[in-house]
Amino acid sequence: MTVNDVEGVPAYTINFVKRATVEFIKKPLCLLMCLLIIACSKEDDVSDDRNIDLFSTAARVVGYLPYYRFSLNDKIQYCKITHLNIAFANPKTDGTIGIQGSAMDLLKNVMDTARSQNSTIKIYISLAGGWLSDEEAETWKTFLASPADRSILVDKIVSYVLEHNFDGVDVDLEWSHVTAGYSDFILELSSALKDQSKGITAAYPSETLYDYVNAAALNALDFINIMAYDYSGPWNPAVPGQHSSYNHAQRGVNYWKNTIGIDPSKLTLGVPFYGYDFLNSTTAESFTYGAMVASNVSNSEKDNVGNKYYNGRPTIASKVKLAAQNLSGIMIWELGQDSFSTYSLLETIHKTYTDLGVETTGLCGN
Repeated sequence: MTVNDVEGVPAYTINFVKRATVEFIKKPLCLLMCLLIIACSKEDDVSDDRNIDLFSTAARVVGYLPYYRFSLNDKIQYCKITHLNIAFANPKTDGTIGIQGSAMDLLKNVMDTARSQNSTIKIYISLAGGWLSDEEAETWKTFLASPADRSILVDKIVSYVLEHNFDGVDVDLEWSHVTAGYSDFILELSSALKDQSKGITAAYPSETLYDYVNAAALNALDFINIMAYDYSGPWNPAVPGQHSSYNHAQRGVNYWKNTIGIDPSKLTLGVPFYGYDFLNSTTAESFTYGAMVASNVSNSEKDNVGNKYYNGRPTIASKVKLAAQNLSGIMIWELGQDSFSTYSLLETIHKTYTDLGVETTGLCGN
């Protein structure tokens, strides 16, 4: 059977349409039947999307929650994520780590709420973050560079994990903050955590392998979160555009899977719940997806409004399908930026995986 390349309709159906059109006046019923056949063919096209080749029938959904979003704890549906990364903790000069003081009072409530909704959720403490103060950056650099100091820091991190009952550690040192000793730090931290049956992950840019990250360090990680976003932003406000397109996601997947050669079972595709508003040639500001929906619910189906660029529901769903075909999950920066409504991006991720027949949490209808 041949297929028409333009319409995706079998050739015998096209021929039938032609014959039915000639006989339209004499045999209108034929045309009606023909239209029904075409409609069925189109329905088959839609169902084919649900029959894509899956990398796995199980996937993880990793959601970051920064300490300054703890007040949204009661709005987040933890039943839709497999991993919760609490962000961020940084060391003091003596190696002691922790999130900002006032947030510590709310940390236990966040963790208890998450586990009450999802008994199998894995909660990690995420270290560092994309922005560090000069003091924090210098502290990290000092600890990473010295074997003796690294040992102190690793001990402090593991103690913090055990004290607060975390399931593991996510390392999110980025760009210039990935300094000499980083790979040794990952190896030493991984060994110490595994001695306690705890996990370790890291977040890396979409198409960059830092100079101080070696193969041994990559192998020591349980999985890697690909930050397939921030291709544009406030650092280049004169060039407005999409910071996290579907093509960007494809490039990130290809880089880590094929160029670097990481096993897809250890790769998770990052998606943004935020965007950038390019106000003028000197200024660009971030905004949340939730704010876009609050201003107009139709924005949930778009990827930009004027010079505001973000990901709407259709693009997030497409990225989930990309991940389902190629990798082992989705990562979200960050949960507090969602719209806590029927237009939720977290719900889009959850529903898309469920419709594809992929199990994430096994909860909330999955």
